[in-house]
Amino acid sequence: MSPARKKPAAIGDVLAGVLQDTGIAARVEQAGIIPEWSTLVGAQIAAVAEPMSVTADGTLFVNVTTNAWMNELSLMEPELLRALNAKEGRAPVKRIRWLLRRQ
Repeated sequence: MSPARKKPAAIGDVLAGVLQDTGIAARVEQAGIIPEWSTLVGAQIAAVAEPMSVTADGTLFVNVTTNAWMNELSLMEPELLRALNAKEGRAPVKRIRWLLRRQ
């Protein structure tokens, strides 16, 4: 008598489980902020500030065109964090590090 065989699992289901178990799925969802940046912060800010990466501890690194904009955006940080974290189910951005863009 042969042992009972399980039905093969779809590769997408297996991969989704691995990504969830390792915490990578949450990081990928958190990084979704980068392509949504202009929608979340508005065209004016998106024109002068470009998100670069999000770390595991929730730090978003953003390149800014000028010192004046860096100062202005740092003052707006609480408001920007609320906008970035409005989507439910995504790991929150806890802080923003503003970096002057090198020319």
